[in-house]
Amino acid sequence: MPGILTLGALGASLSVDAFAAALGKGATERRSGLSDALKVGIVFGFFEAVTPAIGWLLGFLLNDWIASYDHWVAFGLLLAVGGYMLREAIRGDAAEGSPEEADAKPSYLRLAATAIATSIDAAAVGISLALMDVNIWVACLVIGGTTTLMATIGVMLGKHIGPYLGRYAGILGGLVLIAIGGSILAQHLSA
Repeated sequence: MPGILTLGALGASLSVDAFAAALGKGATERRSGLSDALKVGIVFGFFEAVTPAIGWLLGFLLNDWIASYDHWVAFGLLLAVGGYMLREAIRGDAAEGSPEEADAKPSYLRLAATAIATSIDAAAVGISLALMDVNIWVACLVIGGTTTLMATIGVMLGKHIGPYLGRYAGILGGLVLIAIGGSILAQHLSA
């Protein structure tokens, strides 16, 4: 059975894409404090914690099907969210209205879609955890906690980097998500 350190390393590796997405989100937000960063971190951490449990359960039921298509689903979601970020960054503030209106628009649906897309790989890991002697609840808590921490740090770092990047932060964030999706797809297709 993997120990806490092994699960922590697993959580850190699974949280890299959430960190990159959170970095882009923090860079594009005009006003965000620690509480906003923590909310983003909790959303990413929640989905990163839930998806291994779903994968673990599905590992017993649909192992072959999940392993065959998870990379396409992750790629499609990340491409869609990244493409949307690119479009919004290219359109600029003129299309969005005043900065106050742009900040007031709820982006929870986009945040949840990004969190789901970046956590699909955790579902695949959950499938493999089903084949090992792992306490899935401990694994989910460690993976989710690690991702919450990494995503929160990503938003805070992005907030400080964002002013230097300007509207290119949105372009960078979109390209990062598309690159993550492409990387997931390439890894699975080359295996």
